[in-house]
Amino acid sequence: MKLTKTLLATTALTVAAGSAMAESHMASDMTLVSWGGAYQSSQQKAYVEPYQANNPGVNVVWDESSNEAVAKLRAMNEAGNITWDLVDVVASDAIRLCDEGLAMEIDPEADLAAAPDGTSAEDDFGDLLVSDCFIPQIVYSTTFGYRTDMVGDTPPTSVCAVFDTEAYPGKRALEKRPINNMEWALLCDGVAKEDVYDVLETPEGQDQALAKLDTIKDDVIWWSAGADTPQLLADGEVVMGSTYNGRLFSVIEEQDQPVAMLWDAQVFDLDGWIIPAGLSDERLARVKDFVKFATDTQRLADQAKYISYGPARQSSAPLVGQHAELGIDMAPHMPTDPNNATNTFLYNYEFWADYRDDIDAKFQAWLAQ
Repeated sequence: MKLTKTLLATTALTVAAGSAMAESHMASDMTLVSWGGAYQSSQQKAYVEPYQANNPGVNVVWDESSNEAVAKLRAMNEAGNITWDLVDVVASDAIRLCDEGLAMEIDPEADLAAAPDGTSAEDDFGDLLVSDCFIPQIVYSTTFGYRTDMVGDTPPTSVCAVFDTEAYPGKRALEKRPINNMEWALLCDGVAKEDVYDVLETPEGQDQALAKLDTIKDDVIWWSAGADTPQLLADGEVVMGSTYNGRLFSVIEEQDQPVAMLWDAQVFDLDGWIIPAGLSDERLARVKDFVKFATDTQRLADQAKYISYGPARQSSAPLVGQHAELGIDMAPHMPTDPNNATNTFLYNYEFWADYRDDIDAKFQAWLAQ
């Protein structure tokens, strides 16, 4: 009996020492890059705070530069000084960063947690693993919100209302980049949904999209941060504007502003993490430990308590419940809800990974005219 107790005590000490040694080989600081606003707040509450509760002494700093992630990681790589530990990006940017060797490849089986029923992470995320470097978090959409008190007796039902300044006078808010704007412009210029990317890959198609955008250029306020449009809507500075559906949920449900959602031609997209290439062993060990925790089934479901984005894991969906503070059912506010998804537009990740730099340059030159 004494021998057994001694062995158990020795084993417990060994395990504790092993855990302490593993912890000592992890960095105590992490810089996480995201988008700010309601989305970053949902990550803080669902991922970071519980992780810090389990790992006292870990310091997390946020950087709200995700919209500049590709350019900044390229510059850091050139300088040989990677200051970010984990970066939240859209799927097309993850593909670009992976292709350029600026993001680290992930092994879903080794680096990500299995589902509670034992389903592998690879099967649980399924087709959303669109790049070897991409760790999906959410399915979201970019769509339009509009002021209910500024659209008269006929609220807009079509995305093409954005181009109808006669029926809906006033400023519009559009993102200061070609993605989504070019697709909506072509749709509203008569191009069939299934032909949009075939048209957009040609110089003539790009000119066609810009010509359509030209018709409202003087009425547009261009935004760069996801929080801009909700603020412009809340202040009554625009009659309608594009942004991420979760930001509109916040201004409508949490702030109780006179704003409604225009789901027509909402653009489905994915968002998730990439780990920058070139981290030290200590930083990489900490980041991998955090990512395994932050992308497990429960954590992704927990994020949906704070913002109306669909979790990327199949096993998380049944766990989505009510808003943590408002007590409302979150499922009807998801972009994937059948009532909201009657006319969706499927974003082409590969197209924008291939054409982004060239069309960006053309778009910015058009903006400067």
